[in-house]
Amino acid sequence: MTTAQVSATEFADLMAELPAGVGVITTPGPDGPMGLAVTSLTAYTADPPSIMASVAHSSRCYRHLLGAERFGVHLLHNGQEPIAKVFASKADDKFAELEWSWDADVPRVHETLAYMRCRREAAFTHLDHTVLIGVIEHVRRAEGAEAMLYLRRRFKWRIS
Repeated sequence: MTTAQVSATEFADLMAELPAGVGVITTPGPDGPMGLAVTSLTAYTADPPSIMASVAHSSRCYRHLLGAERFGVHLLHNGQEPIAKVFASKADDKFAELEWSWDADVPRVHETLAYMRCRREAAFTHLDHTVLIGVIEHVRRAEGAEAMLYLRRRFKWRIS
């Protein structure tokens, strides 16, 4: 089978079998904090410590994220499905029911498994997404929780 023969639906079904960590990317917006849920988040380099995420151009915060010098990356733990769902939604104010604060110019959601303040290092556009690379400037990590996973279109925290 060639790539041209694979439909978008078939591809989505195939990729649903690959477990992914669940994260939230935050950025300042014109009227306050903005953010989106991501499963396309991975380590990029260890020197300097960097992360890489893929962001859809259709996201309402895409333009602001690419215009910001810094952004936040939050790794969610197994008890944070409501946070994942609100950041995956089209809600106007995704921060309304959350505990959060500013970390310099970056919105930081409290009580996540991990938080990284990143400086935008590079952005590469391809088709309808941009790959965003950020150098990690500051990190906070909680102990004792397990990472949330997304598998078969469901939030899970254990693969069984």
